[in-house]
Order: sequence, then C-alpha cells, then structure tokens
Amino acid sequence: MSSTKVLFGFHAVGVRLKTAPQSILEIHFEPTRRDARMRSFLDRAAEAGIKLVESDGQRLAKLCGGHGHQGVVARVQALTQVHSLDELLEDLEAANAALPPEQRNPPLILVLDGVTDPHNLGACLRVADGAGAHAVIAPKDHAAGINATVAKVASGAAETVPYFMVTNLARTLNELKERSIWIIGTSDTATSTLYQSDLKGPVALVLGAEGAGMRQLTAKTCDALVSIPMRGAVESLNVSVASGVCLYEALRQRSVRPGGVNTIKSIAA
Repeated sequence: MSSTKVLFGFHAVGVRLKTAPQSILEIHFEPTRRDARMRSFLDRAAEAGIKLVESDGQRLAKLCGGHGHQGVVARVQALTQVHSLDELLEDLEAANAALPPEQRNPPLILVLDGVTDPHNLGACLRVADGAGAHAVIAPKDHAAGINATVAKVASGAAETVPYFMVTNLARTLNELKERSIWIIGTSDTATSTLYQSDLKGPVALVLGAEGAGMRQLTAKTCDALVSIPMRGAVESLNVSVASGVCLYEALRQRSVRPGGVNTIKSIAA
C-alpha cells in the first residue's frame, strides 16, 4: 500500500488536485473561511469526488505541524517517483533522438550543494518547474529533504520536479559528464559571467548554499565556473533567486530559434 503524507496550502493541494486527484484521500478545511477562493477550491474538490472534512484551525495546525495552512490541509497518497536519474536521462535521450534538432529539449538540471533550508529548497523547486528543468539533484548528507514545508513553499513543484538525493555528488556529476552534460558551477570569484556561457545544450547548473557556496570538491568537478554579475552593494543572491537567474537564462537561450524568433511563453506576474 502507498504511504501517505500531508500537503497544505492552496497551491500545494491545488496542484495535486489538478494533476492527481485520485491520490487525495481527504481534504480538511476551515469552515469559518467563506471567501471566494475557498468556495472555488471546495467546488473543484467536490467535483472530483474528494472527501471534505470540516476542521477547526487547531486541528489543521496539528495535521500539518503548525505551519501556515491557509485553511486547507490534504491527506494524500505519496506519489511513486517513476524514474531513477539514469532512467530519466535515458528516456529524455530517447525522446530527443526521435525529434528534429530544432525541437529537441536537451537536459537542464539544477544541482544544489549544501542547501539545507527547506524554504530555499521549496523556492528552488518552484523556479525549476517554472523554467522547465528536468530534475534537481542534491547530496544526501548535506541537503534538505522533501517535507511539508518544502511542499508548501514549492507551491506544487515538489510534486512535478524529480528531486534526487545522491550519495556521492562529485561522482554523480562525473556520471552526468559521461552523458555529455556540461557542468557549470556558480562562484562569485569566477572571471566569466553566466551571460557569456552557452546554455543551449545539455547542462547541469550547480549552486551552493548562500554564504558557503559549493564545496571544494564540487567546484573542482565542474567543467566551468561562472559568476552572476552584481551591480549593487550586496555581494550575493539568495540561492533560490540565483537558481532562477541561471535557469531562466538557460530558458531564454533555448527559446531563441534560428532567425531570432523568441518562443518563450509570456506569463502573468
């Protein structure tokens, strides 16, 4: 039988409701909240045939560990991660091989070295989903795992972006190299900038924790190191912001087709 877990907040529960409603066992909601957002959300859940349970704020807080639940907590079946990292990359290679060159989608991977704060991880997963990254990789011994806080901050992306925690990060990076994936790390001391890099091919972007940066062995394993230009008084960006800058630069480069046609889909803020 599948294990169960808790999701909370409109975004996290809403994404599961949209992508895998059959996996939702029940949704607890605060009956005193009667605003339009709650009514619309409950209507969608009812249409999907999901069991709805009225629960007061104290009960909701107990279910999700006291975090900001927005009046919505769901008990769900944990989704099985279909792919190992190798399987994901093999499937991606096979899919690309069947497409003409201009339609191929080379691997885009975010690697986080030493990101232990669940809020940062959740934000990184959210931006990885938005930019179309195929996976996020982190070391088992020095990284945050997926928990309820990560799921809420990720606003559903913890359900959509494969997150692989590996035993030996340097070895995994070398295995990516063997698959012709270029490893680009970020460093505030690098002489080349992100915007001088070609990110159109298979690439893994490596970022370290704010302040500490990448570990020395991780940095040595990278094919290249780049910096993010800083023009103000602060010396660095939060890791989730830096992830967004890097991933969306890759998306920008990949979205410009021959002839200068930009295929990026515009979104509302």
